[in-house]
Amino acid sequence: MHDIPAFAFSTVPQIISELGATRQLGALLSQHFPSARRALLVTDPGFLKTGLVDAPMASLQAAGLHVRVYSDVVSDPPEQVIQEAVATARADESDIIIGFGGGSSMDVAKLIAVLADDTQQLSAIYGIGNVRGTRLPLVQIPTTAGTGSEVTNIAIVTTGATTKMGIVAPQLYADLAILDAELTLGLPAMVTAATGIDAMVHAIEAYTSRHKKNPLSDMLARQALGLLSANLIHACENGSNLAARQAMLLGAMLAGQAFSNAPVAAVHALAYPIGGLFHVPHGLSNSLVLPHVLRFNAPQAAGLYAELAAVVVPQASGSEEARAEALIIAMQQFAIIAGIERTLQQVGIQESDLDRLADEAMLQTRLLGNNPRPVTRADARAIYAAAL
Repeated sequence: MHDIPAFAFSTVPQIISELGATRQLGALLSQHFPSARRALLVTDPGFLKTGLVDAPMASLQAAGLHVRVYSDVVSDPPEQVIQEAVATARADESDIIIGFGGGSSMDVAKLIAVLADDTQQLSAIYGIGNVRGTRLPLVQIPTTAGTGSEVTNIAIVTTGATTKMGIVAPQLYADLAILDAELTLGLPAMVTAATGIDAMVHAIEAYTSRHKKNPLSDMLARQALGLLSANLIHACENGSNLAARQAMLLGAMLAGQAFSNAPVAAVHALAYPIGGLFHVPHGLSNSLVLPHVLRFNAPQAAGLYAELAAVVVPQASGSEEARAEALIIAMQQFAIIAGIERTLQQVGIQESDLDRLADEAMLQTRLLGNNPRPVTRADARAIYAAAL
């Protein structure tokens, strides 16, 4: 009998997973936040152009809410975007913040909610547990099935030309997350694939996290991986398959709950510099290094990878090592079938860039500490070389 380690688990208190739910957004908000009057809807220009915001906005207005839209979010948002968004919320006297988009829009929404009351500066809250006080009511509505940001307590901000900082605090958990696959209908297949693989990485890394891995995060990670692996190709091949898209959203959210409590590791540590230095989207950055990090970890994590193989490739048999390899090959197959880039060279990275990438990856100490196998700088460079 294994001793179950002591653990703590936190997540968003209210979750609604329902096709078409955002068409009733006004009624939902009136029910959950009866005193809210002035909503700030946070999104990006691309999503605003799809017109998918129109029905939720009309629903908010029909419920008597004043709605202001902030749509200048860019991917990997810099500090300036956060400051502008916070200023918009203050000027409009917003009393509820709605994140509407991918991870970047939802991260910005989190930070507006904690900074709008002007008691703390952005520069004071970087790191873990530095947010003080309360925040405005916060609703998160993902439009990609990837980051899980709607149920995590972290926001990532670009702080320099290539550097990023994380903000981790319990106040960043939303009050309500709404999963509605109608909002993901416009996503191109490549984005669906990269964000879906990102969500699978969250599940795999949570399941093998050296710290804080626990029975709840394990259960969520397995369930997430099952949903994502069974639906990813359907969602890529037929973008209007709402059942597959809703399953992907649910899988991404469950993976978000898992890694918010059992944090990610070397895949993310090595992916961040690829995004920061070469402006490769986060999900694709993860996908490019994933199989190589899994192979590096296998000597330590084969048992756990074999358990996950039972979810993704149930027909796999043989030793733990053989089943772990079957998981790695299956993850590579998803990228092949989806047609996304598979080598660093395909995104413009050359041999001469590997030392810089390795140096940057080693700065991600918060993530590397969670990896099942210790990573040296030489290891990081070798993994990048294998991904080239």
